[in-house]
Amino acid sequence: MNRIDRLMATILLLQGHRVIKAGDIADHFEISLRTVYRDIAALSEGGVPIVAEAGVGYSLLKGYSMPPVMFTAEEASALFLGGELVEHLTDPSLQAQMRSALLKIRAVLPRPQQDQLDRLKQTTALLIRPPTGRGQSAAVLTRLQNALAHRRVLAMQYRTGGEGEPKRRDVEPLGLIFYADHWHLIAYCRLRQDHRDFRTDRITELVLRSETFEARPDFSVRDYINAWREKFIGVQVTLKVAQPAAERFRRAWMGAVLEEKPVKDGLLFTLLADPCDWLVDWLLSFGDAVEVVLPETLRTQLVDKAEHLVRHHRGNGKQRPALPVPTRFPSRSPAPKLS
Repeated sequence: MNRIDRLMATILLLQGHRVIKAGDIADHFEISLRTVYRDIAALSEGGVPIVAEAGVGYSLLKGYSMPPVMFTAEEASALFLGGELVEHLTDPSLQAQMRSALLKIRAVLPRPQQDQLDRLKQTTALLIRPPTGRGQSAAVLTRLQNALAHRRVLAMQYRTGGEGEPKRRDVEPLGLIFYADHWHLIAYCRLRQDHRDFRTDRITELVLRSETFEARPDFSVRDYINAWREKFIGVQVTLKVAQPAAERFRRAWMGAVLEEKPVKDGLLFTLLADPCDWLVDWLLSFGDAVEVVLPETLRTQLVDKAEHLVRHHRGNGKQRPALPVPTRFPSRSPAPKLS
């Protein structure tokens, strides 16, 4: 990045923060502190009203803002593709907000770039499976983001494990992450007096209370996730995953992956994991698309659980009438029509 571009980007960085330290600016642009000081001096000499407070950082004088930002063709294309992903993969409330934001961005683009976006829209299609969460309010993610931004206490009805009657929880929201095909709220649960992971599709009722809570500077979402991952570290596990299931496996697995290499008809994953009941049940959900290579103890656990399921569905050995075999299979569904 040349200096002119960096100076403009520095103004945007200042505009996007109430206050920012010189070290954070240096880290953002990967430059030295001395270069930051020179850039700030150059901007001040150029008439940009930068307020500097020793030991605190830099900020723009209240009320100052840059004119509407112009996007390059590459930036506009990236925003369009990001909008398409939001359209396919997120909560309907986020989709509406993204459409509104993209309309505002489009309004400041020159006509040639607007035409380019039109051509991209006509020639781009995403065949992506939508989120699997059910029973989720259309505005739940927006409410959760609002609560996170303003440190608002949440009162919610939550169905543990998707079973039983929902229980009331008052929580202090601390983070929002997406893994294993679901959004998860990380929050301090006042009922359990501890941090908890809540799947958002199991929230049956959600109310933002007027009460706010103090920030928890000792809590980090990233540290929480890393600590959660460490729970899976027990023994080395080797799995052969069929090619069609490999992407689902990568998306859902949150633990450590030591190695991934192609083999005949699939991929060989070497993981650090704890061969517990959760892992056995999860692997069974893949059917014959996953084969346990090592350790033998995990193979045994898998076989025992599968045999238990067979006995359960056969009625503990009781004879059940054979199901009629269909004389013909249903025709293949037509390919999806792209709009």
